Amino acid sequence: MLTQSFVNAIAEAERVIVGAAHVRGEQDLVEGYDYLAGGVRASIQMAWAYDRDHPYFVRSTGPYTKMGLDNPDTLYFHAWLRDDAEYVVTGRRGSTADLSFQILDGSYSPVNVPDSLTAFDDREIEVGADGAFEIRFGPGLSGRNAFPLAPGSAMLVVREVFSDWAAERPGMLRIHRADTLGAAPPPLTEATLAKRYTVAGKILTGRIRTFLAFAERFYLNLPVNTLTPPRLTPGGLATQYSSVGHYQLTDGQAMVVTVPASDAPYQGIQLGSMWYVSLDYSNHQTSLTVPQARVDPDGMIRYVISERDPGVANWLECTGHDRGYVQLRWQRLSRELTAADGPRVDVVEVDDLPKQVPYHEPIGPTAWRERIAARQAATAARMLG
Repeated sequence: MLTQSFVNAIAEAERVIVGAAHVRGEQDLVEGYDYLAGGVRASIQMAWAYDRDHPYFVRSTGPYTKMGLDNPDTLYFHAWLRDDAEYVVTGRRGSTADLSFQILDGSYSPVNVPDSLTAFDDREIEVGADGAFEIRFGPGLSGRNAFPLAPGSAMLVVREVFSDWAAERPGMLRIHRADTLGAAPPPLTEATLAKRYTVAGKILTGRIRTFLAFAERFYLNLPVNTLTPPRLTPGGLATQYSSVGHYQLTDGQAMVVTVPASDAPYQGIQLGSMWYVSLDYSNHQTSLTVPQARVDPDGMIRYVISERDPGVANWLECTGHDRGYVQLRWQRLSRELTAADGPRVDVVEVDDLPKQVPYHEPIGPTAWRERIAARQAATAARMLG
């Protein structure tokens, strides 16, 4: 069968899912099989988009193709490149908090984070009054809107980051190879399709193995119910810091994360499952940006991570996950962050929150439903945008 290599890869990926070290029962397996389905969708999409002569941007991850503790506030796009060709990216800047570009060498593996060969945000380029811009990437290029492609350059990743889901609007992006514009790619052949199924299979098994190992390397070796001081995010993003950790809580416990509301254009927190993907951020409040959160009068944000509803606006729902990942991000920074910018963590009883948390202000069920409805509407709008 033409698809046999991909069929074999799905079976291999399922064995990795079933044998994952964190699997304890039915919920973990159900979520693992759902994660596998997202991986199948994503790997097919990535393999069919693997055209370095006639490239185009595809969504790298989304609500149904999650990977790598995807940020709920980010639209991810990628296109494949050759390091010996010139590419032109045109677009229109939206009103989002951040727009960044990164060239990777494509070396993600269970033991490697890919090298970042170039990384910058739109402050480094000229953008017209109407938001229009044009950027060139190629060997030997330099200048305000021109960037070199170093040997090994394999992928351009673009991240569009929302701080206020309801108010901010996405932009537009297009990419083409300079010397193939106006020409058509060759017609498909059976050999081409067979190769794409094989590539899709390698992508599928590779991403599942890689990110399980990545989480163990960067998160699970940390003490439970703690968060690191802010540090540059692994992978070379030039203006992003992150604070990471993992939690384990009983039904009656809450993890209170206290952090200053910073001057960064983007600051957010999210929860992730043991599959190292975001929890359901559309139908539950499992992430918050500063505009979405309640900032206390002392300038601090106090997030409450718990399974039980604590009745506060900054509740991050565990949605049945007594274990998981926590990550804070700051983006589009103009300064280095220190430990004073980072979080403090306290584990308390949910029933004791009114005594333990200053400025404890309850939120009722009607207001909570309105918050979730707003998330559902904004998520749908961003996916269409």
